[in-house]
Amino acid sequence: MASHRIERTTEDIKRELTAIFRELKDPRVSGAFLSIVRVEVTNDLSYCTVHVSAIEGLDRAKEAVKGLKSASGFVRRELGHRLKLRHVPELIFTATDSIEYSANISRILSSLDISSDVPESEDESDE
Repeated sequence: MASHRIERTTEDIKRELTAIFRELKDPRVSGAFLSIVRVEVTNDLSYCTVHVSAIEGLDRAKEAVKGLKSASGFVRRELGHRLKLRHVPELIFTATDSIEYSANISRILSSLDISSDVPESEDESDE
């Protein structure tokens, strides 16, 4: 039963962090197209790991993480006000390259030359 609360809190944190990131004025954060890939909250709600990815690549995501770490106090305070949590978890930001990786896979798949001619099966020709 407690896992439902953790899952609900995790989704609430992810939603509110997205809104808070839009309000940040740090050029390292506001200048990048950021996406929150995954949010993991410990069972006792003491730590929250936020995996952030940028479409510009891993280097840009790492710069954004530096900006987020410097603004973590503000982000944590805003999160506490918006979610009305008694104890707001400590935020740990990590950079990932998942958006760049998936865009690369998409480019590879679109570059494949797959013919759309599918031969009819023998069962259909017998009818």
